[in-house]
Amino acid sequence: MRYLTDRKRAEGLGSANSGVHHFWAMKLTSVGLLFLIPVFIFMFGSMLGRPHAEVVAYFARPFPALVAALTIIVGFKHFRDGVQVLLEDYVHGTARTVWIILLTCVSYGAMAAGLFAIAKIAL
Repeated sequence: MRYLTDRKRAEGLGSANSGVHHFWAMKLTSVGLLFLIPVFIFMFGSMLGRPHAEVVAYFARPFPALVAALTIIVGFKHFRDGVQVLLEDYVHGTARTVWIILLTCVSYGAMAAGLFAIAKIAL
């Protein structure tokens, strides 16, 4: 029988040293979205029903394009982090890794498509 301290017994069973990072990333993106979403909705809502040329001219200006781009970036980053936490909690084994990789690719792909659309309008 060997003597084990509480620390030695718990070693390797605790944190993966990434929980705090995910927690703060989710908090920061939540606060960012708290300000970005109302501004984006106000800007986007004012353009509903307008002719296509007017909408393109509006989103070609720097401020609306920047707000839309930041909303897309922060929104999909928040989505990716949230889905990763959800999958880590409820899916186990190889399926967890596959789903995390798949949804990370979907998140970054949607982010890239949104940024490409904004860049095409703005430039």
